[in-house]
Amino acid sequence: MTGVRRTTWDALRARRRPLGRLAAWSVAESLPALLSGLIVARAVDRGFLAGEFGTGLAWLAGLAVAVLVGAVATGRVYRSLGAVVEPYRDELAARVVDGALREATRAGGRPDSAAVARLTQQVEVVRDTFGGLLLVVRGFLFSAGAALLGLLALSPPLAAAVAAPLVLGLTVFAAALPSMVAHQRAQVAAGEELGRSAAAALTGHRDVTACGGQERVVAAVDRRVVAQADAERTLARMAALRSLSLGLGGWLPVVVLLLAAPWLVGRGLSTGAVLGALVYVTTGLQPALHALVQGVGGGGLRYAVTLDRILRGCPPTDPSAAAGRTAATAGGGTAGGGTAGGGTAGGATADGGVVPAVRVRGLTFRYGPHARPVLADFTLTVAGGEHLAVVGPSGAGKSTLAALIAGLVPPDSGSVHLADTPVAAVAPETLARLRVLVPQEAYVRSGTLADNLRYLRPDADQATVAAAVDALGAGPLVERLGGLAAEVEPGRLSAGERQLIAAVRAYLAPAPLVILDEATCHLDPTLEATVEEAFARRPGSLVVIAHRISSAIRARRVLVFDDDRPLAGSHEELLRRSPTYRELVGHWQELTIPAHRPLTRT
Repeated sequence: MTGVRRTTWDALRARRRPLGRLAAWSVAESLPALLSGLIVARAVDRGFLAGEFGTGLAWLAGLAVAVLVGAVATGRVYRSLGAVVEPYRDELAARVVDGALREATRAGGRPDSAAVARLTQQVEVVRDTFGGLLLVVRGFLFSAGAALLGLLALSPPLAAAVAAPLVLGLTVFAAALPSMVAHQRAQVAAGEELGRSAAAALTGHRDVTACGGQERVVAAVDRRVVAQADAERTLARMAALRSLSLGLGGWLPVVVLLLAAPWLVGRGLSTGAVLGALVYVTTGLQPALHALVQGVGGGGLRYAVTLDRILRGCPPTDPSAAAGRTAATAGGGTAGGGTAGGGTAGGATADGGVVPAVRVRGLTFRYGPHARPVLADFTLTVAGGEHLAVVGPSGAGKSTLAALIAGLVPPDSGSVHLADTPVAAVAPETLARLRVLVPQEAYVRSGTLADNLRYLRPDADQATVAAAVDALGAGPLVERLGGLAAEVEPGRLSAGERQLIAAVRAYLAPAPLVILDEATCHLDPTLEATVEEAFARRPGSLVVIAHRISSAIRARRVLVFDDDRPLAGSHEELLRRSPTYRELVGHWQELTIPAHRPLTRT
């Protein structure tokens, strides 16, 4: 838990000024706790017992004024608390997002599905429990401190008699706290193991049924359920220690006061002082201790364990590595959501031979260790300057192939080389200089249209950007938005408009390989043809994961995911060799072309 302590301390130290305001308002808020016993003692001794009813009421009126001051201060306490907690929450959210992006974009990395849970659940748990801890610890320090000061003003022996069991109760609670943290961590880990086990069973239920392994899988999940239940029961038993702490520190002082009251009164202590001491214990010390024990024993444990999970899953960024990435990728970024960057890759070997743009050898990939392979021993070569279209039924593995070529996911076996560079062995900034991937869901950020288009090539001049806009048929969109200097509101753009902006962005990128993963599916067929033909004329190589069969007709070579294994060839060759391809073409022809018109290459 060293990281938890250090992170918490750093967060508090970075907000010394808001904490100072919080402490100042806490002093005002604790005014009733400081004065309540003294005022009650004076009201009883000098007012009601002395027969001065008005004097007693006047003292109680003073207590009412103190309560009003404390109520006003309480509102300011919560405002000051927000100035401490909300920036801390933002820092954790930024850390989770940064860690997820670094993991997804590193060579051989995988998208971290747990990052969503960290961002939407764990960060909010830390935020809420951190704020709760600040409140209860602050409340105990100021309320208990004020009550003890009041007791000391009433009678030092009374203060000593109350402080001794209070310290004993706090000691018992502090001694049990490490064990509570360990059991809380075990409960969280058991829950995660149960979730993983159940998810694996549900994901592979078809294979489990086919192999007759139902009993074995059910038994494995049952063991996780039992472990989770045992962890929950153990954690519940730890509540007994909290009750012991409350009994020693909160109720034992009351017993001590009641037993010692006759002896203290016999030695000159007034009845009002004894009653004031009981007020301090029951309305000051006892509620403050109860809030501390329940808050730290409940929310505090959740805070420590949850923050520890976040810190383990999102290690801090190495500043030197980050600086290196920044320097290496000036001009890099994403095109429509896929990783891309600036730079060029060599097109020839040292002896003059041409280097393929893409070389895939023995590639095997499956989603999960027991799932059917999406690709099995797959081999493909894309020559420099080639235009390849990839077609096939939905779910056949086309987008998976695009992600493997782009280096977004690692294969189970086999290799992928881009311009003779192994994808699995290079840093993200090197990979970014080799390819640009445009996925189906295009990303457009707030800012000017020019900034969006130049994102992967910041040094592109006005003429270069204008030429790219014209080449891809984006002129009408630019004009409608108000020109390149116009501010873009992503939420007001259609899916097709976002795809067109992402396409121009990728067209401007210097990367020699462009991968369009259904990146034009929201464009009309005419504009889609304009975009693909522009990319085909662009220097470098083009791989199109086709949404329409017309993309295959425009390509120099087509890869079709057939029923048995992928086949590659020209449009005419695949019409002869692949029943799947003939079916795709025939289906498209029936939908888009009258029967009396032959299907021709454009």
